[in-house]
Amino acid sequence: MAHTFRMPSSTPPGARTTLDDVLSVLRLADRAGARLWIDGGWGVDALLGTQTREHGDLDIAIEARHLEPFLAALSEHGFVAVREQSATAWNFLMRRPAGPVVDLHVIVLDRNGNGVLGPPEAGNAYPAASLTGRGTIGDRIVDCVDAEWAVRFRDAYAGDAGDRADVLALCRRFDLTIPPQYCG
Repeated sequence: MAHTFRMPSSTPPGARTTLDDVLSVLRLADRAGARLWIDGGWGVDALLGTQTREHGDLDIAIEARHLEPFLAALSEHGFVAVREQSATAWNFLMRRPAGPVVDLHVIVLDRNGNGVLGPPEAGNAYPAASLTGRGTIGDRIVDCVDAEWAVRFRDAYAGDAGDRADVLALCRRFDLTIPPQYCG
């Protein structure tokens, strides 16, 4: 299984998810007993230990067994599902009106610790090694996607300026090879 997929959900134009928003979502996850791994731009910032840019959303991987109580906690705090054509039961957005966006990647941990995303036969998963990252957001230590894997995941596509900055910062900090499409 490989995490070579591009997530189908897209952040609504103009969305902004701040540090305070992220810390609030993390507190809701704590109250719901939900284990999360931070992915995407905030995952990069967690690995770097500082916010490097603005973010439209907060990407999280969450175990399916924790999804229901976490969604209830989000709903109690004004989050609603974003209607979009590409949403699936394993990848969708929740948003507080005119507020932060949470991009949920719902996984099931298999016996090897891989985070299977969607139907197992599709072969999409966060490899177990990718779920070993630790970082800091604000004053919180968080689980996140490992630095090497954060770069590898972005190696599957030529990203935007934010992806480019993320990859270069991770490669510098963790002495990783810069993928060819991010050179120059």
